[in-house]
Amino acid sequence: MTTDFERAKNLLEDNNYTCVLCKGGEAYTSTERGVKPLLDMLDGTENLNGFSAADKIVGKAAAMIYVLLGVKEVYAEVLSRAGAEVFAKYNIACEYGKLTEQIINRNGDGICPMEKAVQEIDDPVLGLEAIKDKLALLSRTERK
Repeated sequence: MTTDFERAKNLLEDNNYTCVLCKGGEAYTSTERGVKPLLDMLDGTENLNGFSAADKIVGKAAAMIYVLLGVKEVYAEVLSRAGAEVFAKYNIACEYGKLTEQIINRNGDGICPMEKAVQEIDDPVLGLEAIKDKLALLSRTERK
């Protein structure tokens, strides 16, 4: 019998998903990049407490959102050290394909803006505020 964790990993590997959350017969998937799908899940009506997750890239910002979602375990193809520290602090089991010092932005020329937003924050609730503030700022900048 396949565990929720194995199922999430398999769905991530076998499809074009960026993140997958599984528990029992339920599976939530997304093909969106960044923290947006996690924020959508956090704002949604589903209770994802106790779910197993698999994700392409998890940095500290995404790890904080996973804490708030209440997942019990996460597999990341790429995991930052800061993300791993968040999981350890909140007793969320994690596995990864590659551990990296930090998550790089999409241009490949610096640290991810979400990582930068939560760099000095240890509380996931405060981290969520910083993430939302940064996304709002980036959204305004893109519209100009």
